[in-house]
Amino acid sequence: MAEVIDKAKAARKASINLATMTLEQRNKALKAVAEAIWNMRVSLIEANKADLMEAEALLKKGEINQAVVQRLKMDLDKVESIVDMVRSVADLEDPIGRTLYARELDEGLELYRVSSPLGVVGVVFESRPDVLPQIASLCLKSGNAVLMKGGSETRHSNQTLYAVIKKATEDVGVPEGWIQLLDSREDVMRLLTLHEYVDLIVPRGSNSFVRYIQGNTKIPVLGHSDGVVHIYVDKEADQAKALEVCLDAKVQYCSVCNAVDAILIHKDIQKEFLPVLAERLIDAGVEVRGCPRAVKLFGDRSKAAGDADWGHEYLDYIVAVRVIDSLEEAIDFINKYGSHHTDAIVSEDKAAAGIFLGKVDSANVFWNASTRFSDGFRYGLGAEVGISTGKIHARGPTGLEGLTIYKYILLGKGQVVGSYTGKNPKKFTHRRIDGHWRDKLNKW
Repeated sequence: MAEVIDKAKAARKASINLATMTLEQRNKALKAVAEAIWNMRVSLIEANKADLMEAEALLKKGEINQAVVQRLKMDLDKVESIVDMVRSVADLEDPIGRTLYARELDEGLELYRVSSPLGVVGVVFESRPDVLPQIASLCLKSGNAVLMKGGSETRHSNQTLYAVIKKATEDVGVPEGWIQLLDSREDVMRLLTLHEYVDLIVPRGSNSFVRYIQGNTKIPVLGHSDGVVHIYVDKEADQAKALEVCLDAKVQYCSVCNAVDAILIHKDIQKEFLPVLAERLIDAGVEVRGCPRAVKLFGDRSKAAGDADWGHEYLDYIVAVRVIDSLEEAIDFINKYGSHHTDAIVSEDKAAAGIFLGKVDSANVFWNASTRFSDGFRYGLGAEVGISTGKIHARGPTGLEGLTIYKYILLGKGQVVGSYTGKNPKKFTHRRIDGHWRDKLNKW
């Protein structure tokens, strides 16, 4: 218990100084991280090989599937993409210290609402070696300290990446203790009790795990549990376009939360579209599970879907297909069985698309585009700490802005509230103004 508390206390202490580092200092640290990761690429790949060996053993025992193993691999291309990601975060605008709102309350009394870091963020994430540097980079850029616990399947990779990032940043002046790595599930359980030191928890894992986190901590929780993703192919869809969108959403990378799990097809195009879709999916190695109407059109190469297939996140080469009678039924089905993550419509009918985009209650809703675009990097956020399906201060892919909050700064010249009450009170001007509080502070 003491060790986790010590890490949280160190992170809290570091967060105070980290929040006041200049943009130039934070960007310098991020560039140092990128250079260090590239320089240590051989060591990182060797550490990852140890994870892969352990994963292969689990695969043989049937404890994990091939899709999980695929997610673990960190080769030279993956290292290069991590380096590019870190540099892209350094290139982003400064998310903290921005004036969000400024108002003169009276002459010589000015109020500024300014973006600021959350403080200390705790992140529990899945087994992908690129997640740790993503989270670390976003937290550093946004001025937050971070406590991280990655999946045991990437233990060697995470430990090596953590050591590289810690040394690179502290060598250029980032406060010691700003980044911490937790070791076990027990550490996570202890972390949940440390609301005095931790400002936000971001869990990335199973539905049951996220719900456990939400139910066992006083710390605000941001994140998503399942990524149950749908594509609705409307009767007015361009079928060639729909085919490519569906294939990309399932096959391009199946073991991630924005890959499609269920494809809904309007009944008017089922006979011409479903057999072609099923053939392409099956030829790509996807197991297709259909509703009774779909199975009749698929033939022997498909399987019948059960009740458990609706609302299920596969993270594998499996997709459920259902024939839908109307746009309204598709919307109702998605809102019932989806996880409010990412859902898409393929249609040339702009009116139908507008209804779908407005009524589907998900963090990401697309028209004529693959659900795989639901990603912080692809959104231009640099990277993401996670995807939020809740409705708190951040929703959807959560990048820098989701790791900031704001505070009010009031600049005065000795004013007191008593002057604005009682007989003949002074009047507030409440006039909008421009500028930055630091500039006014220095000017006054």
